Amino acid sequence: MLKALKIMRGIGIVLVIVIYAALVHHVNTSGQSSMLGALLALAPLLIITLSFALSVTSKLLGFGLLLFFLIASWLALPLIQQHTASIFWLLDIGLMLILLLTFSRTLLPGRKALCVHFAELIHGGTLPLVHERYAYKVTIAWVIFFAMMILVSSLLYFLTPLTNWSFFVNFLTLPLVALMFIVEFMVRRQVLSDLPKGNVLDAVRAYLDSKSTH
Repeated sequence: MLKALKIMRGIGIVLVIVIYAALVHHVNTSGQSSMLGALLALAPLLIITLSFALSVTSKLLGFGLLLFFLIASWLALPLIQQHTASIFWLLDIGLMLILLLTFSRTLLPGRKALCVHFAELIHGGTLPLVHERYAYKVTIAWVIFFAMMILVSSLLYFLTPLTNWSFFVNFLTLPLVALMFIVEFMVRRQVLSDLPKGNVLDAVRAYLDSKSTH
């Protein structure tokens, strides 16, 4: 029963993402400002604000932050309606930039590469040297991937019709991320003779478990 609920939740999340992407693409291709576009542009920011408001220890502070966001959004609604495409672009490159910085900062001297950390969490200890070197290179590959996504998104947004950019962001980004995982797995099978067990979902679960215990 629990497994079925997890599957249903996963399907639900995928459906929400697909519907949201389709609606955003519809707004971008319509070429007209609309209330729907403004609400879609504000939705991710509302989720972030709500998550932060619920996470702070002071309920008063959290409520004040959420109220401020709602009032500011209402006042800025006409401006948001006129520039929804720009907001969608900023949201896209903002997410990719956060991921790029998250991965790249772990490559600095004295830090442990993020993919090395994930691999250690999955396997419950220090990795063999060959595995550690491979995971370090995978971290670099993800940094390059996110940088290329930012570059391509920006070039398409500024140099091509909005429809091209919108199709790339809403319908190709997630498949490209999935392709990156598939390619990495295939390379890993060729590079490492004793293929480590586990996958990215195991890494995420282990990472979240490690955070919850601290």
